[in-house]
Amino acid sequence: MGFSQMIFSWTAIIPVIVLLYYFFRKKYTDQTVSSTLFWSEIMQETRVSPYLKHLQKNALLYLQLLALLLLVLALMNPYVKKSTIVGTQTIFIVDTSATMLAGKGTSTFDTHKEEMLALIDELNGRPVTLITTGATPKAILQQETNIKDMKKAIEDLQVTYETAEINKALDVAQAFVGDRPTSVYVFTDTLDKQQLPMEKDSVKWLVRGAATDLTNIAMTRFAATTDGQATMALVQLHNDTNQEQEVTLTLQNAEGNELVADSVVLPPNEMITKTFKDLPFDKTMMARIDAQDDYAIDNEQTVLLQTTTVKLVIDQSLHQLIQKGFQAIHSDIKMVPPLQIADNKDATIITKQAALLEKMDKPLVLFGRDDAEKVAASGTVSTTNDALFAFSDLKDIYVSAVYPGFNDYQTIASIGEQPFIQRSPKGDIVILADIADTDWPLHPSFPLFLWSVEQQLSESTGSLGIFTPNEQRAVALAQGDWSVYSQQDKFLSSVTNGMLLAPQQPGVYKVRSNNEEKQLIVQLQAQERVIAPGTSYTLGDIADNGKEEVSKASFIPWLILIIVVLLVLEWEVQRRRGFTN
Repeated sequence: MGFSQMIFSWTAIIPVIVLLYYFFRKKYTDQTVSSTLFWSEIMQETRVSPYLKHLQKNALLYLQLLALLLLVLALMNPYVKKSTIVGTQTIFIVDTSATMLAGKGTSTFDTHKEEMLALIDELNGRPVTLITTGATPKAILQQETNIKDMKKAIEDLQVTYETAEINKALDVAQAFVGDRPTSVYVFTDTLDKQQLPMEKDSVKWLVRGAATDLTNIAMTRFAATTDGQATMALVQLHNDTNQEQEVTLTLQNAEGNELVADSVVLPPNEMITKTFKDLPFDKTMMARIDAQDDYAIDNEQTVLLQTTTVKLVIDQSLHQLIQKGFQAIHSDIKMVPPLQIADNKDATIITKQAALLEKMDKPLVLFGRDDAEKVAASGTVSTTNDALFAFSDLKDIYVSAVYPGFNDYQTIASIGEQPFIQRSPKGDIVILADIADTDWPLHPSFPLFLWSVEQQLSESTGSLGIFTPNEQRAVALAQGDWSVYSQQDKFLSSVTNGMLLAPQQPGVYKVRSNNEEKQLIVQLQAQERVIAPGTSYTLGDIADNGKEEVSKASFIPWLILIIVVLLVLEWEVQRRRGFTN
């Protein structure tokens, strides 16, 4: 706190003058009374409450002194320093992923919006660039100086449920920084300091994270399969708290009827898996837990079940772990010798023979290659935003060697800089490694990955499968005008040139033409079902910017308001005593 007009400090003599006046004024008047009968009673009342009597007698003095002191303070213009924004421009990077909905009462996302709106008032004419995260970061504002437009853009921000992919947004921000001194605010839930690019001395990074005490009980995975008569479901729950939690797990059908309810005890910071067999068949199944935590969106998931199953044919030369894995999730598996595998043109083939990629009309699964030599691999596995990994997280698996990738195929998982899993334009799924060169079968993600592969290659015509929020994907649809609708038949978007843009909010949706309808599911990715403790910090400084600019919040409006109230109180005290006195 400080004073910007100390020259007016001499006015402090005015309250002193008033005080001296009260000291030398006449204290009493001679009064002749006819009797002293009530004198002892009056003196007793005075002794019982001397401070109250003193205050009543001198109320006008105290009110006048307080008003004069506040007036002196107002003339000296007291102020308080507010948070500082440095640099010639400001960049806001806003995380719009689903985990930003976590919070105690108010979500992290709404809290960050309020802080951004407050910062707008401190810019002093600096331009603002606003970037939102996602698979494709968007610059909502670019070097904007109109405060009204800034506030409207911030108020219109919404959670998109996509994975943040914060590194892409940081790269976009770097393009706007240039050589100008810049304050970059990153509004997210948690961000490792090592992810920030610290190459430039002209950037100050201010990271605003979520609260550190958020609790979460998550349904990390939910899968179900059916043979048309009975259904088997698998649910994986994770307790992200330091205390044992008890929740009720409920499975429901499309009409909301309860199929099963089970009380589950979750140990602290542990993950458990529950399996349910011989459930009645239904096209849609929902799993829900009644967890009382700070992140509600990961407490339920929905799956679609299809009666039409894919016919799988597995090359006998493949590793037995692959054969056993598919047999565990599919009841109708046919094992075929390598020389006879090409004869099964009506089935989905799982093989190592790369030549079949061109010979077969239907998409197949290729585990390894028989037409190339493998090379050593190093690094961690990274995946793209693909629905194939909606249930399987591959980051912890070890791969020692991989085969060369196909040039015209899309790489959806990599080991360091080398392709690990690819998808062909026709829909073939290629795993460029032998199972013997990995520890993948030791991880829970292996059978879940095989299940996802089987689901994507299914011959079912009633479903388009699983999408991630805002995912754009080519879908195989008959000729016609197809549109995406919610379960309440609200139009959302159109399918253009075979490209479908999934809705942003998780749930079950319908894709409809004039005489046909298919369903699809939008699900959060695995990393959006777990929240981490928030991180807030400041890194870097702007060395070439000179002294930091500070904004000063003046107290004068509040002081004037208090002085007016005191004047009204003085008038009331004087009125009660009588103006002639």
